Amino acid sequence: MVAIGVVISGVVAVAVVAGACKGGGSAGAKPDERGAVVAPSGAGSGGVAGAERAASADDGGDAGRVEADVRGDVRAAAGAAETAGSSVSCESVASRYPAAPRVVAIGDLHGDFAAARRAFALAGAVDEDGRWSGGDLVVVQTGDVLDRGDGERAISDWLAKLAIEAEQAGGALHRLLGNHETMNARGDFRYVTPGGFAAFADVEPETTATGAATAGDGGAGGDAPSRAAVAARRLPQAQRGRALAFSPGGAYARRLATLNAVVMIGDTVFTHGGVLPRWADYGIERLNQEIRCWLTGSAAMPPALSEADNPLWSRDYSAETADCAALDQALATLGAKRMVVAHTPQKDGISSACDGKVWRIDTGMAAHYGGPTQVLELRGRNVTVLRAQ
Repeated sequence: MVAIGVVISGVVAVAVVAGACKGGGSAGAKPDERGAVVAPSGAGSGGVAGAERAASADDGGDAGRVEADVRGDVRAAAGAAETAGSSVSCESVASRYPAAPRVVAIGDLHGDFAAARRAFALAGAVDEDGRWSGGDLVVVQTGDVLDRGDGERAISDWLAKLAIEAEQAGGALHRLLGNHETMNARGDFRYVTPGGFAAFADVEPETTATGAATAGDGGAGGDAPSRAAVAARRLPQAQRGRALAFSPGGAYARRLATLNAVVMIGDTVFTHGGVLPRWADYGIERLNQEIRCWLTGSAAMPPALSEADNPLWSRDYSAETADCAALDQALATLGAKRMVVAHTPQKDGISSACDGKVWRIDTGMAAHYGGPTQVLELRGRNVTVLRAQ
C-alpha cells in the first residue's frame, strides 16, 4: 500500500494504492440496477445518523483539464493501482429512496455559510438558530460545499449535525458529492481560499493500530502514520492540515464517503452534474460504491472520476441547449421521470429544460458569484422555485 504526493503545476496530487473495499462487495462488480434495494423513507444518503456517528464555468472547463494537471507519475500510479486486502471498511449506502411528500433541492454552496443558512431557512428546514425544524421534510444538497469560500468546514460540520437531527425528526438530509469534493480528495487545491486552508490547519495526523491500513511504514505493525499523514508530509506546511482532512482515508474524506454521487427519490434523480446514458448503464449503485471505497482509502480511485462526462462534471443538461435525447435515454434506463442537477450557474436563477424533465438549480448563491438564493421544491408532480425575498 503506497501513498504518493506530488506537486504538479500548483496541484497537489495524492495517489493511494490501497485495498479492495469491504462491506460493499468488489468495486468492479456491477450490481443489478433494477434490483436495487430501496432504503426506508426516513434514511438519508450521506446523512445517515449511524454513518455520521461512526465516522460554474470557471471550474477549469471540464474534468479533462483536471486530468491534465495530475498527469505523469501520479496519474500512472493511480491508473495502475491494483487492489489487495485492507482492514478499512467501506459500508454501502442506499442510492434509491421512496417518494416523499415534500422534497427540497439546494445547489452549490461553495464555502458561504451565510448563503447555506439562507437556503436551508428558505427550504423550511431550519429555525433561526440553525436547528432542524423541517419535520419529515427531505432535503437534497447537490454538492460543491467546498472551495471558493472560507466557510467550508463550518458548513460541513453543520450539515453533519443537521443530518442527524433530520433523521431523528423523521426527515432526511441527502448530501451529495460535487466535483469540488472529489477534487479536494485528489489534492487539487486550486480553488481553496487562504481561509479554507486555515480552517483545517488544526487537523492532526492520525495513527492506526496496525500496519495493514498504513503507508510508508513497511507494514511493521503497531501505531503507525495513516496514509493521509504519509502523503501530507510531502506538501507545503500551509496545505498539510487540509490534505490530512481530505486525502482518502482522512477524517473529512471518510465523512465524504458517507455521501453518494447520485440518488433517486421516488421518480426523480439528483446529482451534481448530470447522469448521461453511459453512466445510467454503468449503474448508480456501482458508481456510488466505487467512489465511497476510494474515499475511505480502501480502494484505488475509480476510473470513472477521470472521465470528463461523469455525473459530477457533465454539463450536457445545463447548457443553454440541453441534450434532451440523452436525458430521455438516461431517465428511461434509471426508471425516472426527471433529473435535478447543479454545477453550472444559471444566470437567471433556477431553470428547466426538456419539457421540465431536467431542473438546473445552481444559482451561484455563494458570495464568490453573488447570485440569488433560490431552492427547488417538489411536491408530487408539482415543482416550484422558492425565492428569497
